[in-house]
Amino acid sequence: MITEAVPSALAGERLDRIVAIIGDVSRAEAAAMIAAGGVRVDGEPAASGKVRLQEGQLVEVDPRAIPEPPLPSADASIEFGVIYEDDAIIVVDKPAGLVVHPGAGNLDGTLVSGLLARYPELDGVGGDPVRPGIVHRLDAGSSGLLVVARTDAAAEALIEQFADHSATRRYDSVVWGVPDAPHGIIDAPIGRDRGDPLKMAVVAGGRPARTDYRVVGTYSSPALVSRLECRLETGRTHQIRVHLSSINHPLVGDPTYGQRRPMLGLTRPFLHAAELAFDHPVTGERVTFTSPLAPDLQAWLDAAEV
Repeated sequence: MITEAVPSALAGERLDRIVAIIGDVSRAEAAAMIAAGGVRVDGEPAASGKVRLQEGQLVEVDPRAIPEPPLPSADASIEFGVIYEDDAIIVVDKPAGLVVHPGAGNLDGTLVSGLLARYPELDGVGGDPVRPGIVHRLDAGSSGLLVVARTDAAAEALIEQFADHSATRRYDSVVWGVPDAPHGIIDAPIGRDRGDPLKMAVVAGGRPARTDYRVVGTYSSPALVSRLECRLETGRTHQIRVHLSSINHPLVGDPTYGQRRPMLGLTRPFLHAAELAFDHPVTGERVTFTSPLAPDLQAWLDAAEV
């Protein structure tokens, strides 16, 4: 069961809206889930989505009641780069703005649709028809590397490596200000923001999350900012963005976690998945892939002054 306490921001809201947020579904789908008995409030089956809840009440959603998005269709118009492929894996260089897989509000135009057009054999790989071959996350607003499995065996091996953290990821980022320590580890649990349920935050009782960062440069213009290399030890939703904002050094260009600071000419967060390393699921050889900064981020950095 997915269990969430009603945050203060949603106190007095209808149950169907709260379920829609928790389950990342539409209001109509939330109402159907409630009617089917897939939702409980304070341990009791919910009888209606119209009831208004108070802060602190517990809402439980049965994941089996969450409807799957429509199956993705192939779309050859989706543009993305491929830096490596063999019979087991595809290493994608994803552009910023491209959603990886279908979900609420993003049913079409995803990376999965583009992959199915180029690699129709991906259909059904990994046992998830909505996310075939997808073994790890990369935010829509981020650019960079993503590995895709071409077989069930490859998917199983890669998922295990991301779960046990033997697969490693390095991100290039630019943040506001200069961290006190040139190198540090942010070890703070992440969960749904109790003040804004559409966001994530560092919260007590959240899922364990660790981000390793290192300052690799500082700039004085267009503002005092630092370039960081970040390495993920876990892979929570919006992890780097949430962690850096939690130490008061949010990503430049982040409209969600940027603490309402200016965008400084960027149209998305300065975050790029620059390096990906893992054991090849067939050969066992350690393989490492790198991606240069996306053109928009490189142009911004070239214009910055030390």
